[in-house]
Amino acid sequence: MINNQITSNKIKSVLLFLIFFVIITILGYIFGLVFNFGYSGVVFGFIFSLLSALFSYYYGDKLVLRISGAREVTKNEYLSLFETIEKLRKEAKLPMPKIHVMPGNQINAFATGRNPQNASISVTEGALMKLNKEELEGVLAHEISHIKNFDIRLMVLTAVMVGTIVMLSHFFIRSFLFSGNRDRNNSSGQLIVLAIGFVLAILSPIFAQLIKLAISRRREYLADSSGVLLSKNPIGLANALKKISQDKDELKTANGAIAHLFISNPFKGKKNLLFSLFSTHPSLESRISKLEELRI
Repeated sequence: MINNQITSNKIKSVLLFLIFFVIITILGYIFGLVFNFGYSGVVFGFIFSLLSALFSYYYGDKLVLRISGAREVTKNEYLSLFETIEKLRKEAKLPMPKIHVMPGNQINAFATGRNPQNASISVTEGALMKLNKEELEGVLAHEISHIKNFDIRLMVLTAVMVGTIVMLSHFFIRSFLFSGNRDRNNSSGQLIVLAIGFVLAILSPIFAQLIKLAISRRREYLADSSGVLLSKNPIGLANALKKISQDKDELKTANGAIAHLFISNPFKGKKNLLFSLFSTHPSLESRISKLEELRI
């Protein structure tokens, strides 16, 4: 099952690249029409998407760590944390990831990187203070499973690329609304294309968010079950998730672009139907229920 998941994630990473190229190239073409650049907009869109994709692949994890405020720590500072991760990564047959700690009292954690050889695990100060050894091991096993399954590559690419699409869509809409060129020398065909482009610019962020949702939710369930195989203890993670569900602390460094990387949605106090539909995580209650049904 794990091998199938790894293969699936690698294929989906390639598909994500292709979808990103198509959307950015189309926006570049429409942008060229708005400003009378002709087909140079397509060239710009292609080059921009290529550079963004390369940046996402090689530097996306560093950007995520910077946004989250995570600080790389040493074994002398957090001996118990290092020993627990060392035990779990040996069980998973993975290289030792870099270890970071994030400021904040909220219980949370995430893993990032482009592959297991370039992976990082980040935990909040709150997780280290509020979770006992068994619970923390369950959380860390969950994150190491994300590394083993290559979820980290797909999720960090999603974070950077979705953010780029949203940024460019907003820029396109503003350019379209305030450009004085849009009414000059436009044939009816061009106006139709511009209208389609405008609609695409509006829908692109929504489409990008839906991609993020589809990628994130199922992977949390899989990482929960895979993590249990490493820790041999479903109750540890289940109890950690129960504490997370009762945790009222805010994570001030939380950012919507990277919320799907965390073990639990870092934004608290939003329980309406719309939030549930667009949440990048399945409910904690459903995850806890599935864990309590597991037998090791």
